[in-house]
Amino acid sequence: MRTDLTDTTSGKIDRALLEARRAVGSPAMGLVLTLVVVTDEENAYDAVRAASEASREHPSRIIAVIKRTARGPRKPHQTRLDAELRVGSDAGSGEIVLLRLHGELTEHAGSVVLPLLAPDAPVVAWWPADAPAAPARDALGALAQRRITDAQATADPVGVLRDRAASYTPGDTDLAWTRLTPWRSLLAGALDQAPLPVTGAAVESEADNASAELLARWLEVRLGVPVERVVTDGPVVTRVRLETTGGEIRVDRPDGVLATLSLPGWPDRKVALKIRSLAELIAEELRRLDADVIYASALRGAPLEASPSA
Repeated sequence: MRTDLTDTTSGKIDRALLEARRAVGSPAMGLVLTLVVVTDEENAYDAVRAASEASREHPSRIIAVIKRTARGPRKPHQTRLDAELRVGSDAGSGEIVLLRLHGELTEHAGSVVLPLLAPDAPVVAWWPADAPAAPARDALGALAQRRITDAQATADPVGVLRDRAASYTPGDTDLAWTRLTPWRSLLAGALDQAPLPVTGAAVESEADNASAELLARWLEVRLGVPVERVVTDGPVVTRVRLETTGGEIRVDRPDGVLATLSLPGWPDRKVALKIRSLAELIAEELRRLDADVIYASALRGAPLEASPSA
């Protein structure tokens, strides 16, 4: 069921949602969280589709906040809120609210979204692109327990990591880190199979890849050795080499689908290590709402601080 509202208010949208749920028999109590997607028109379609696919695992109220850039000398003075509501089969396993904010209303997105949050459910904010330098201090980020950004979607992916490190607040995360979950699991398993002292390492990837930089920082922190960054043609991370006292541990992934794992004294074997879809990355992030301290450590390139004794 789809409902369009033009020049509306948050109160009217909330009432329209209630009527739509009653019409399709979809109670709000089945929602486990609110996912606020802050985007523009260019990225809205892909972001909402990925969020809808992720809602099959995490039934959510998806609120897409689309800030419209006005054109022409008179347009900036026009303040208007338009909405599109999708409930039932049109919204996957949850509800979708598309909000288009015009004029000065773009500066008050937090006030618009606050009345529309699912009752008694955690809030996750996601910026597919153009995230604020300090997500936790943003009006929409302040509403959320978890804040998802994507450094790789910026003009300077590695440089943006400096801003992320400076503004990090527990609850922040980045899809550049999420993309590394299979790599980290595979490398940790390899070191369990070949528990040898590591004397050096290298991460090979396409240029300016934020995931590769985070992977290198994570290895430096965990292994206590310098990690060389090597530029390749990609796609994304293509190889990781760990030099040990017993030989080289190596993971090769030249095509972004299958990897070859090489361990000293073991035959090479193929492992699945595909580049995952945006929906899979978002679904993974929605599985946890606590602070990711390992991400924080890798982001800062420093070991975790010891907790003070009681």
